[in-house]
Amino acid sequence: MDSPATYLSWNFILISIPNVLMIIGMVVVFVVALVAPFPSHDEAAQAAEPGDSRDA
Repeated sequence: MDSPATYLSWNFILISIPNVLMIIGMVVVFVVALVAPFPSHDEAAQAAEPGDSRDA
């Protein structure tokens, strides 16, 4: 913990390895949030229809 972080350097960009890993992790979470399936409104509407046996 006392040693300095390792840095990557591309021309004018200088960034530490832990920061690169955090950025990659945030991008992965963002992409997963975009493609993750969410419950559709149709499923909620079907559950709320009258006469459904689940209401009893």
